[in-house]
Amino acid sequence: MTDDGTGKDFATSIADSVESFLLAVRAIAAERDGGSAVPMLLLEVSQILLAGARLGAQQDFEPREEFQPDVGMEADVDELRMGLAEMFGDIDTYSFVFDPYSPDVVDSQISDDVASLVTDLEYGLRHYRLGDVDEALWWWQFSYVNNWGNLAGAVLNALLTVVAHDRLDTEPFTGEDEDLAAADEMLEKTAATAT
Repeated sequence: MTDDGTGKDFATSIADSVESFLLAVRAIAAERDGGSAVPMLLLEVSQILLAGARLGAQQDFEPREEFQPDVGMEADVDELRMGLAEMFGDIDTYSFVFDPYSPDVVDSQISDDVASLVTDLEYGLRHYRLGDVDEALWWWQFSYVNNWGNLAGAVLNALLTVVAHDRLDTEPFTGEDEDLAAADEMLEKTAATAT
């Protein structure tokens, strides 16, 4: 139970992080600007993983009831998922090891995994907004350990790999091109003065 002010402050902090993530991801998907989407999503996933790590570091939260209270239908994330898939195109599908202690490689899509994050996080946020702080914290912590933490880590790695390839997969600067250009220029000048 989170009856004390510290628990409620913690819950508010997590809820703020979740809400910020949800707003940003929806804006990224709606904007459909692939050039800025990867670094912005990298930032947002990193930040929500920090919130998840804070949840994971806490003692297990206990819901008040044995069964979860009904908070309505899950949010429809198909449009978000499809927008991300269309925007990411060829880089949407990636491979990762789901369980490093059982190293089977799994293929996944950034768009599907981000949609799953949105579903899990939004579900906890609905509990929080209905005033059920204990249930919200329990859900966010449980789903972080069970699902979205691992998916967010895999998405983060995929996005970081895209950024790394974009920034590092260029011809290394050796100075040879400039040296050759200067040599050619000197040869041209020498040939021009000799005639």
